[in-house]
Amino acid sequence: MLPWKRLLRPLVAALLTAAVVLVPAATAEAAAPSSGWNDYSCKPSSAHPRPVVLVHGTLANSVDNWLTFAPYLQSRGYCVFSLDYGQLPGVPVFYGLGPIATSAEQLGTFVDKVIAATGAPEVDLVGHSQGGMMPRYYLKFLGGAAKVNSLVGIAPDNHGTTLSGLTNLLPYFPGAQDLISRSTPGLADQVAGSAFLAKLNEGGDTVPGVHYTVIATKYDEVVTPYTSQFLSGSDVRNVLLQNLCAVDLSEHVVIGLFDRIAFHEVANALDPAHATPTTCASAFS
Repeated sequence: MLPWKRLLRPLVAALLTAAVVLVPAATAEAAAPSSGWNDYSCKPSSAHPRPVVLVHGTLANSVDNWLTFAPYLQSRGYCVFSLDYGQLPGVPVFYGLGPIATSAEQLGTFVDKVIAATGAPEVDLVGHSQGGMMPRYYLKFLGGAAKVNSLVGIAPDNHGTTLSGLTNLLPYFPGAQDLISRSTPGLADQVAGSAFLAKLNEGGDTVPGVHYTVIATKYDEVVTPYTSQFLSGSDVRNVLLQNLCAVDLSEHVVIGLFDRIAFHEVANALDPAHATPTTCASAFS
């Protein structure tokens, strides 16, 4: 075996392992509990007239990414839905690995299903990691802006990631980028400088008619640098978690899975007319 191939394998393994260890243990079945969210008989209330669609991150699924946050929203009177997207053939449970443009089409189909079931004219989207970035393709290129009121991204990789510099090593390993693109195109699309991201961000980060919120943590070790998560536009609110609570140490996974301070700020973004200050005390709200 050629020396560079010996080096290539551990590099690719490192990229995949870095992502795998940063998601929670997957459930055996990627479908929201029938007694919980994804209740298609749910009708939005006048207080919360738009269903909320939750969009998981890379290597997660519609259940494990939202085991804490979906009930948080349900208890506040929202109709909550989540989808699986980006499945690769023969790879169960761990999703978000397929081409992101295709994943955006899957999101569009799911939004149409939710709108048809609930009768709501629009939805709100909340996504973690890739799930906070991928919907922007749907909004920009697939007509999603007419069906979405707001997009809230929790640690979204809006301008790609260097994985703390690890992806900068790829050019030194001939064939590495091609291998990742073929085997896990969803990962390749998220590397800073990818053709997908160039297309997504060309001409501006946002589209008219959609309210954007980004919630980031300075301790993010996956989407790096963390400032690359922020968007530019006339209807954008970029939030750094530590400006709300300086002692919040959440990193990339925790901010999306367990952090009630971040959750409180998402709730504010979904219902700005009734927003209340987000502080360290929001962890107990």
